[in-house]
Amino acid sequence: MGMRRRARRRGMIVGAVAGSAIAHHRGDHGQQEDEYQDATQYAPAPPTAADELEHLAQLHSSGALTDDEFAAAKAKVLGT
Repeated sequence: MGMRRRARRRGMIVGAVAGSAIAHHRGDHGQQEDEYQDATQYAPAPPTAADELEHLAQLHSSGALTDDEFAAAKAKVLGT
C-alpha cells in the first residue's frame, strides 16, 4: 500500500507541475499571481516584542510561569 500511496503522490506532484507549465504557456499565470497576493494580503502580522511581553505577563500572572522563568523569557524577548 505504501508504494501505491507514493505513486499517487508523485502523480499529483507531476500533475501540479505540468498544470502550472500549461497555465504559464497559455498566459494564465497572471490570475494565479493575483490569487496568491489576495491570500497573503490577509496573513496575520508576526507578533511584536510588545505582544510577546504581554503574552508572557499573562502567563506569569496566571501562574504558568515562575518569577525566574518570566525574567528569563522577558530578557530573551528584549535581547538582553
